[in-house]
Amino acid sequence: VAAVGGVVAVAAGGLAVTTTWARLTSAQRLWARRRGPSLGRGPLALALAIVGWDLIYYWNHRFMHESRYMWALHEVHHSSERYNLSTALRQPVADALGTSIPYGLLSLLGISPDLVATARGVNLVYQFWIHTEAIDRIGAAEEVLNSPSHHRVHHGSNRQYLDRNHGGILIVWDRLFRTFEREDEPVVYGLTTNIDTFNPAGIASHEYVRMARDVAGATGWGERIGHVVRAPGWSDRRREAMAIVAAAPSPAAA
Repeated sequence: VAAVGGVVAVAAGGLAVTTTWARLTSAQRLWARRRGPSLGRGPLALALAIVGWDLIYYWNHRFMHESRYMWALHEVHHSSERYNLSTALRQPVADALGTSIPYGLLSLLGISPDLVATARGVNLVYQFWIHTEAIDRIGAAEEVLNSPSHHRVHHGSNRQYLDRNHGGILIVWDRLFRTFEREDEPVVYGLTTNIDTFNPAGIASHEYVRMARDVAGATGWGERIGHVVRAPGWSDRRREAMAIVAAAPSPAAA
């Protein structure tokens, strides 16, 4: 009862939080609540929208690698063991199950929702072409812009490449917040433990199934929540630590 009830409670509570958050932070809702004037639709407003979106994207992308319930969404994109333009199209199908820093904050600052949507489109189109091994480097522009080389690092399962280069268009955020890594050794694509299936349903649900099992086996609410919100590797490390404790002889036996 505790195992099933824990999973149901965590899942229902999480869904309530994520859907409510999405509703309260939409660009249209925050636009209506702005305190300052509209910045218009000129080139400056568009540039601010694109740069602002990219900064928020950096943190949301980083968050996807640092909290397990967000990684469960993003893992789909990283599950490919090949790297080409089709990899860019491997996207999650359950965005409503995540939370993020709202891009609607840009509208709260005076950027119209339609420009926020345009910035999203620009960001998505830019990131498509960097999913390739056909382009090596792009010269001095790599100091500022994300590139195929930088993004290959991001998709690497090599230890030195894990959780690096989260930027969308600009790589300066990674340099500024110390998550930048240059491509050095050959990149090994995929997950640290690959799923080994081509079934889309299995790929999309893989991490959710693992989370449910961990939550079901948890012994308290702190541990249940930890299996969901803490770093993706936390549950594995905890199981290893508990196994060591269980295998150790008791003081009485000693």
